[in-house]
Amino acid sequence: MVQNFLLDACDRLRPRTEKDGQPKGALRIVTPYDCEARRAMRGNTRWSGYLVHVTETCETDDAQANLITDIATTRPTRDTEALPGIHTRLRHRRLLPRQHLLDGGYLSVALLHRSFRDHGVELLGPVKASGAWQSKEQSGFTRDGFSIDFDQRQVTCPNGETSHIWLEPPAMAPYTVARFHPHQCDPCPDRSACTRGTAARTVNFLPRPLHELQARNRTDQQDTQWKRLYATRSGVEGTICEFINGHQARRSRYHGIRKTHVQHIVTGIAINIERLASRTTRHPHRPRAPQTFQQYLNTRGLTWECWWRQGK
Repeated sequence: MVQNFLLDACDRLRPRTEKDGQPKGALRIVTPYDCEARRAMRGNTRWSGYLVHVTETCETDDAQANLITDIATTRPTRDTEALPGIHTRLRHRRLLPRQHLLDGGYLSVALLHRSFRDHGVELLGPVKASGAWQSKEQSGFTRDGFSIDFDQRQVTCPNGETSHIWLEPPAMAPYTVARFHPHQCDPCPDRSACTRGTAARTVNFLPRPLHELQARNRTDQQDTQWKRLYATRSGVEGTICEFINGHQARRSRYHGIRKTHVQHIVTGIAINIERLASRTTRHPHRPRAPQTFQQYLNTRGLTWECWWRQGK
């Protein structure tokens, strides 16, 4: 009521308008029947409810069934916020993998470092590319074209100019900022490919351990063997499709995130049972011994009628 209605000057209840203001994002209640549900958006898909995160094994051996090991039900937030909880639960169950293949939305450089430090898990996935216009347009000098000397606290541009300012402002933590002097950029013939502003070029980068980890990860992504290994992650997309189309996971049968999570857990158990049942060794078919009435017919050369021939 408070989020969607208000009392006007005459003490009359009326709906709120955009001018009156309404809570947005994670604070706005979208349905009175489930006060924990929130509005979510992934690409062109929009809905009101929750997110489900599925983790499964990805064994290459066809004789082994790939089983779901963790299911997380969360409010619509960034996928990176769900990963620490997934690793904590897997560690509690002693199911932590040596390598964890992830969609790019679950990855960040900080999580790459934290997961290996806290759990010994190597995250494998594409790290988000830089959002600078040089990276988007595939032209100009990107940050990767600059040489960073952490010992001398200097950054060298592709044309050999060295930065004169090295800052670690708290407002931009954990990033370090390196700036060039205006007189270094004004006469530069490649200025239009480096910066579009009136000020000199500024380069932002992570601390040394994270920066080296980020650079190594982006280099590995170009390797054919890395791509072949990461391709095995596509199997979980089939599991998500099975959740959605085979078990109607997009429609919650209950209200509230806790009950919805129970539905997701039971669905995961059903999928695991189906996969284990398909891998069990089946005994060779042994026909059932004839019944007494069937033996009576056989001894007299009479035929079996179709309606009772098959045992129930």
